[in-house]
Amino acid sequence: MDFEFIVKIIPQLIAATKHTISLAILSLIISLTLAIIISSIIYYNVKIITPILKVYVSFFRGTPALCQLYLIYFGLGNMGIPFFAKMTGYTAVVIALSLNMSAYMAENLRGALSSVEKGQSEAGISIGMSSLQIFSLVVFPQAFRVAVPSLSNSFVDLVKGSSMAFTIGVAELMASANMAGIATYNFFEAFFVAAIIYWIITIFINFLQKMLEKRLNRAY
Repeated sequence: MDFEFIVKIIPQLIAATKHTISLAILSLIISLTLAIIISSIIYYNVKIITPILKVYVSFFRGTPALCQLYLIYFGLGNMGIPFFAKMTGYTAVVIALSLNMSAYMAENLRGALSSVEKGQSEAGISIGMSSLQIFSLVVFPQAFRVAVPSLSNSFVDLVKGSSMAFTIGVAELMASANMAGIATYNFFEAFFVAAIIYWIITIFINFLQKMLEKRLNRAY
């Protein structure tokens, strides 16, 4: 193992990590927002919309994320639609990761919503609370606490899933490691450092998850 090379590329790969993290955070915000909307509609079984969203969830959970990325970047990009025709690789990755992960998060949140006792909603109705108040003040906070571990795992999956961005030329962590390997033929060392960085990020996310769980548990 070339330790001199490892020391040399660490700053380069750390610099590229900012793109990996930005992809993951932006995708998390979008996917979580979509997941809350989707899971809420499915939970309340809104007519017409619910079956459509169930197909959406099934499709994005049942097909590879890389295939979805290629459909968005290469497929829609070649259909002449102005937005997709001018879309950057970075934007395509954010869209693909957001759509893919929103399906998984929606299913996790739906299960968490179902775990909240119906009696609490009935109690809310009895004291004159509206459906929106019951959901936002009673049901969702409890469901979110239950869903935190699975949502944290989804964030980890987003960080790791962002690695597919290098397949369409986005200069994130994996792309930087790959270029360093091509330039020097030290592929093992380059990808070893990348793996360690991913591992450290995952450990940090798990730490934040435990801190959030403790804080939420104190509220109940």
